[in-house]
Formats: sequence, C-alpha cells, structure tokens
Amino acid sequence: MEFFRIKNDIPFMKHALIFNVISFVTFLLAVIFLATRGLNLSVEFTGGTIMELNYPQAAQVQQIRDALAEDGYADAQVQNFGSARDVLVRLPNKHGLDSNRISEKVMATLDKADSNKPELRRVEFVGPQVGKELAADGGMALLLVIMGIMIYLALRFEWRFSVAAIIANLHDVIIILGFFAFFQWEFSLAVLAAVLAVLGYSVNESVVVFDRVRETFKKKRGMDTPAVLNHAITSTISRTVITHGSTQVMVLSMLLFGGETLYYFALALTIGICFGIYSSVLVASPIVMWLGVSREQFMKPPKQKEEAVV
Repeated sequence: MEFFRIKNDIPFMKHALIFNVISFVTFLLAVIFLATRGLNLSVEFTGGTIMELNYPQAAQVQQIRDALAEDGYADAQVQNFGSARDVLVRLPNKHGLDSNRISEKVMATLDKADSNKPELRRVEFVGPQVGKELAADGGMALLLVIMGIMIYLALRFEWRFSVAAIIANLHDVIIILGFFAFFQWEFSLAVLAAVLAVLGYSVNESVVVFDRVRETFKKKRGMDTPAVLNHAITSTISRTVITHGSTQVMVLSMLLFGGETLYYFALALTIGICFGIYSSVLVASPIVMWLGVSREQFMKPPKQKEEAVV
C-alpha cells in the first residue's frame, strides 16, 4: 500500500554530513543535560510511600493534587486506577517521617480538603534499596535489548549495519533522556518502558531500509553505494509515512486525552518516534556508507564445478 510514489531518488547522502552534524550536536546537548541536571526519578526509583484510596464518589484528582501541594507535597503523584473512585498516591520520602506518619498526615489533609472523604485501602513503603534494584534492573533490560538488536542485525545483514543501527538507536534513547533531564519531567518505570519500546520501533524502521538496500545492491548493479542508499530510502518513504503517521496519531491521542497516568509515557513515545524516523533514515544510512558497505558483501561467490574424473 502506498500513498504516493516518488519517481526520482532524493539525494539524501549528498547531505549526509549535515544530517550527522545535527545529530551529533543534539546528542551532545542531551549528554550535557543528563550530566548537569540529571533525571527527575520517580518514587519507584528513589523510594517513598504508595497509598491506595477509595472514594464513595468519583474522585477529583486535580483537587487532591492541589491539596497535597499546599501541604508540602508538590511532587506527589496522583492518578486513577481501576475506576474513577479508586486513587493511587505516590509520595517521595520525607526526612524524619515514616510511612505510617506520612499516611496519617495525608489522610488528615484530604479529609479537610473535600467532603468526599476517602477510605485508606493500602499503604506500602518503597525503600531506597528497592529503588536502586529497580534502576539496576531497568539498565540491565536496556543493555540486553541493545545486545539482542546488535546480534540480530549482524546475523541478518552484516556487522556494519549492526553498528550503524545501534548508534542510531542509542542516539534516540539519549535524546529522550536529554529531554527529560532538561525539562525535569518525571522519569518513571512507565517512561523506561516507553524507551525500550522506542528501541524496538526504531530498529524496525532500520530493518526495512536495510532490506531495501540489500535488495537494491543485488538488482541494480549500475548504482554506487550512495545511489543505492538514496534509492532505498526514497522507495520506503511512503511506507514510513503510513506506519509512523498512524502510530503517532495513536500516541498523540494518549498524550492529549490519556490523563496524568499516561502523559509522560506518551510524551517519551512521541519524542522517540519523531527522532526514530530521523535516525533510522538519516543517521544509520550515512554511517553504513562511511563504514564501507558495498555490493560485494552481499554477492555470494560462484560455486566452482568439480571436474569429472575420467
């Protein structure tokens, strides 16, 4: 299925250096923001108190956030779960207060703020050690995904494609983290899941382009490497518009209408998809070219016939 077809190949590789300079500058800024500002880690990573509340009527989530902010919990996370009457509250650690005292203080605040008084269903305390373990497990998951992608691409194509795809995908991940560091958006387990999803999404686009590169090398022998890459990217543009456009519409609907619960998850996906298109096409392909990919790497040597023994 195609929305449109471009007859003449667009000379992307003519501007490959410009594209990669832009990518390098963006990547460098993201690293600087991560190093200087750091990530605003959520309760899952830093530790804190998790409270499950049940209201007799639909809860006013924004009113709960405002009441907690006035009481000194401006960074409290409040969200619905299960139904409109069930609310989950995540609170960071407060020096000198244990989880019992924190929950008592929160319940007193909410009782005064609204006549729709909640019932406390559950209180859990997440210690800093648990948060460190979650952060370590998340980093290990990210590393395993990267290793798996490298092995898959090296086996399916060639090591040059594997290196190019990983550089492009890490470019996406670091830029997402850079946005969250610069704006100090909350980085939670849901955002980490979005980052892992972006890795898989970006490598899928790279595989589509790389497949077309391999096919073009075999079929069009008169093209040099830049021309082959230009043809592969141009011939997959329609597919890119369809798949990424439809995905982005869905993600934007979550971003705009999904509420506080899905906001940062959808925001990370939105950033990742936008930069994923750019990196898969305009970062990975020039790197493959500079690493020296050529037609000979995809052509199998002819089998020599054994001479018949008289």
